[in-house]
Amino acid sequence: MSKGLGPFKARARQSRAAQSNAEARLWQALRGRRLARYKFRRQHPVDRYIVDFVALDSKLIIEVDGATHSTDAELEHDSQRTRVLESFGFHVVEGQQSRYLQQSRGRVGNDLQHLGDQ
Repeated sequence: MSKGLGPFKARARQSRAAQSNAEARLWQALRGRRLARYKFRRQHPVDRYIVDFVALDSKLIIEVDGATHSTDAELEHDSQRTRVLESFGFHVVEGQQSRYLQQSRGRVGNDLQHLGDQ
């Protein structure tokens, strides 16, 4: 393991501990292979980013964006992050926190199941 990953992994660990309500709700729908065959990890490092949720085998990333993703600079950063992740072969799905908070666990699972069937 590279020595440079230590602080990066620590930041990912901190992000898991400080997850938003929407991330916690979505995690309940994803964890333990509850979504078909997908094994998701949360707050996981991919290249130079820490992604909210990733299924490494299927190369699927789910990002939960909150109110802090609204300025032009933040939107450009998100767009750049998506381009980098897609260059590694990942499919990136982005959603607003409010969407995941308003939906029931079953509805979130159904929406993501539909994505997995594509």
